Amino acid sequence: MGKAKAVIVGGSIAGICCAHALIRAGWDVVVLEKTPAPPTGSPTGAGLGLDPLSQKIIKSWLQQPHLLQQTTLPLTVDQNQATDGETKVSRTLARDEHFNFRAAYWADLHSLLYSTLPPDIVLWGYLFLSFSIYDDKSKVKVETKVLETDFTIDIVTDLLIAADGCLSSIRQSFLPDLKLRYSGYCAWRGVLDFSNNKHSEAIISLKKMYPDLGKCLYFDLSSGTHSVFYELLNHRFNWIWYINQPEPNLKGNSVTMKVGENLIQNMHEEAEKTWIPELVSVIKEIKEPFLNVIYDCDPLEQIFWDKVVLIGDAAHPTTPHGLRSTNMSIMDAAVLGKCLEKWGVENLNTALEEYRSIRLPVTTKQVLYSRRLGRIKQCLSLSDRPSFDPKAANPEDCEELQQKNMPHFDDIPSLLKYFF
Repeated sequence: MGKAKAVIVGGSIAGICCAHALIRAGWDVVVLEKTPAPPTGSPTGAGLGLDPLSQKIIKSWLQQPHLLQQTTLPLTVDQNQATDGETKVSRTLARDEHFNFRAAYWADLHSLLYSTLPPDIVLWGYLFLSFSIYDDKSKVKVETKVLETDFTIDIVTDLLIAADGCLSSIRQSFLPDLKLRYSGYCAWRGVLDFSNNKHSEAIISLKKMYPDLGKCLYFDLSSGTHSVFYELLNHRFNWIWYINQPEPNLKGNSVTMKVGENLIQNMHEEAEKTWIPELVSVIKEIKEPFLNVIYDCDPLEQIFWDKVVLIGDAAHPTTPHGLRSTNMSIMDAAVLGKCLEKWGVENLNTALEEYRSIRLPVTTKQVLYSRRLGRIKQCLSLSDRPSFDPKAANPEDCEELQQKNMPHFDDIPSLLKYFF
């Protein structure tokens, strides 16, 4: 009968991870990605944090596991601090010195995962068009366009995996009325390469103010806003600043906006009013910051239909405050692969049902907690507590800021325990 076959739509980290997991499960895999070539930069994402379980999963896919350590930096400290916009004085609110994440640049992690796949698994420049499930539910036919030639190709497969992001067109075909929820805020983002001036007075001053850069995930909280700051490999700083504002008018199929000089100038002026001068200098040095519009959606009750299954942001769009998006995608891929390996293609529905039963209870709680954490740090209202005030926060308030409170933070599904 030959190997079972899967088509994965989406060549981002979620899709590449899924390819690794299914190859390990003994499946043939094709990944369709509309961009013409592997990314060399990070157009829609910059830095990310890998939790301990994600690190173990990735290492299990690599013939040289040490490569993950070589392309990331430790994040052993999770620190939340309050910054007074008037006095520019910061004080620590909560500090966890047993964090054990690792910081990765999106493009570095993608390159590591992609380069360790067998050749010709990912078809670059292939635009997914549509799919249809056979009447007897035995196969699914996927239609894709080769953008270079404009030819259309049909691929018949046993399973279609939607790794096509939070705006998933495949999810929309099953849930046409599903709408993403605007969080109430957007995020300015950027990465500063300081490799050519790492001994400058500005960088020395910055590291005095943030003495644990290189191992610490810093959250700065001020009135109605907060920022994230940490170091990446090869002398780079990753910076994110969340600002409450009305929902922007997005154009195209992306939650990322390019912005003009006037908006950037206004942002710089607000930064000077809010943050310490050392952080402001980093913000101003970033030549082309971009703006992410922050969405999630209420957790889904269903993530597979016959021969089609959702993973990653297609299955659970989330806000970024719990560092969940990439980590949930990696876990989705690992669990799906193990379920398919356990049950085989002849019991595909059982495999997908087990995947759903393992992942949905976890991702549901994590999406909702990430939403809650974002609202707390942005000083937005919640039904069960007053709005957070960084200046007047008590110890109980501060404890709630820590990443370790994320539901299922340290849980390993029983399906994966023997694997490690």
